[in-house]
Amino acid sequence: MEIIILIIVGVVAGSLSGVLGIGGGLVMVPALVYFLKMSQHSAQGTTLALMLPPITILSTYVYWKNGFVDLRVCLYLCLGFLVGSYFGGKLAVTIPAVYLKKTFAIFLVGVAINMFFRK
Repeated sequence: MEIIILIIVGVVAGSLSGVLGIGGGLVMVPALVYFLKMSQHSAQGTTLALMLPPITILSTYVYWKNGFVDLRVCLYLCLGFLVGSYFGGKLAVTIPAVYLKKTFAIFLVGVAINMFFRK
């Protein structure tokens, strides 16, 4: 069941990345913390590992060296992210810019409110 959750999180993160141009970490870090009960450090380190080449190689190394990267989780997230980002990109190019901008803003506010009020 965990593998299915990881792939779904990857698909959602990839889709939102393709549609809204957001980094996958905005979706994946909270999902790993809330759904898989990972620590914030492990969720961030694992998400950085997903985006490793070449953007975050040095910060990922620091997290990995300190035991905060789960490579198995990263692999399944990558699989879902790859699929989701492709279809999200295909969808995004069909949405008028004004609606895409408003959708992005609503999503950011929703995430911010959730993070602010959760313990």
